[in-house]
Amino acid sequence: MSSEGDRARFATVVVPHLSDAFALACWLTGNQSDAEDVVQEASLRAFRAIGSFSGVNARGWVLAIVRNTTYSWLTKNRSRDLVAIEDINGGDDGLELESATTYTPEAALMAKVDAIRLEAAIAALPMEFREVLILREVQGLEYREIADVIGIPIGTVMSRLARTRRRLMDAIRAEH
Repeated sequence: MSSEGDRARFATVVVPHLSDAFALACWLTGNQSDAEDVVQEASLRAFRAIGSFSGVNARGWVLAIVRNTTYSWLTKNRSRDLVAIEDINGGDDGLELESATTYTPEAALMAKVDAIRLEAAIAALPMEFREVLILREVQGLEYREIADVIGIPIGTVMSRLARTRRRLMDAIRAEH
């Protein structure tokens, strides 16, 4: 394929999924700056491999590249025990109010504290648990898509999600 053809294919296959790629990288790295580095590297990898894309599930293909790039980047740049949660929500304060009628300063503060606790509990999860949770609950992937992205059996995805949810509930209960 020509260079122009590669660019055109990249624009149709990869570019539409860059916001999802960035969101996944933010959750896996724990901050925007590192996620930007990861997505940039993943984009280069995707461009180099665009000729090998089979034409099925572009989003899954892009997210798999981002996941693998994140692991490579973390291995080179960070200890596996280090977890940062500085701006996991992409810079917002973690507070989303459902309606103006439920807004009170106390409710807003409680919602923010709950969001911070949840983010900290997610960030403290081992990476293999965190990634399935993010791919399912944040990215909205189906179990089969998660299995394809991570390269594990669908049963393992289901059991990891169950264990992840249990760990989150235990961690949140332990704080109270």
